[in-house]
Amino acid sequence: MPKSPSLFDFHLLLLFTIFSLAAADAIAAARPITQQFKEAPQFYNSEICPKIAGEDDESDNGTSIFLCSDQSVHVAMTLDSAYIRGSMAAVLSILQHSSCPQNIVFHFVASATANASFLHATISSSFPYLNFQVYSFDDSSVSRLISTSIRSALDCPLNYARSYLADLLPSCVRRIVYLDSDLVLVDDIAKLAATQLGVNSVLAAPEHCNANFTSYFTLTFWSSPTLSLTFANRKPCYFNTGVMVIDLDRWRRGDYTKKIEEWMEIQKRTRIYELGSLPPFLLVFAGNIVAVDHRWNQHGLGGDNFKGLCRDLHPGPVSLLHWSGKGKPWVRLDANRPCPLDALWAPYDLLQTPFALDS
Repeated sequence: MPKSPSLFDFHLLLLFTIFSLAAADAIAAARPITQQFKEAPQFYNSEICPKIAGEDDESDNGTSIFLCSDQSVHVAMTLDSAYIRGSMAAVLSILQHSSCPQNIVFHFVASATANASFLHATISSSFPYLNFQVYSFDDSSVSRLISTSIRSALDCPLNYARSYLADLLPSCVRRIVYLDSDLVLVDDIAKLAATQLGVNSVLAAPEHCNANFTSYFTLTFWSSPTLSLTFANRKPCYFNTGVMVIDLDRWRRGDYTKKIEEWMEIQKRTRIYELGSLPPFLLVFAGNIVAVDHRWNQHGLGGDNFKGLCRDLHPGPVSLLHWSGKGKPWVRLDANRPCPLDALWAPYDLLQTPFALDS
């Protein structure tokens, strides 16, 4: 007669089952999660668009004339696997609302440790007609300068790549519109790109002079007679670095990357701010930028950095919606806990869901 299993045998089987399930979960977690995206429709220039002279030709050093043309609208964005869903939505929104989508050149900056071929293939499969380049950013060039901030996501080296665009992009690219990956445009980006920078300004962005500017720096900064003089003879206002028009020629001539790095070195020695890559930009540029209408950065839709609460739009017209902050629309939508304004992002989501039906 077979022996009946004992209580010990039952517990042993239960433990084996638990460890097996845990091991299976660990293996599943270790596998790369590949997102599949739909192909976006192709968008064409209107009749009023300038033709890029020699757009299929190459310069003496092999660089595409189209890539270097001042008649192109140059857009710079970072690209990584964590935010690629947002990047895809941003690109679609830009093309959909542009009068001259074929004249837009995208400059994507990816970490040198990222799977560049995967990122390139993902963009190409959804936008096979897109004019774009992917540039490699060496994390080690900035990681030694990064100080911990109030949110770990802000400490990613790629967040600091916007400070190195003048070095990463070809020298023939003289002006770019820098955009974060958690936004969508509902207006023609050419209007933003055409912002006049005046005689000396390096960048333009929407300013928010009603924000408490002093709160972006620590008491150590403001109590230092030397450091606090940084803003002497300036009227500094907060601006969000997720949307900027930058004159790369002036940036290069002024060596502004070095100026930003110098402030980051001071931060490593003496903690003068709590946020990530924003304060060095404020220290260098606040009070010296060209102000852009607020419609071009309706920011903060991701809520605050601690609780991620839902936010409303600022008063006035809207050309760009920006989910800066902790909450990202695709995460909240997947969790079935969206904020009301996340519905404005959803139409640009190119993620191919398992249940999607071909039209």
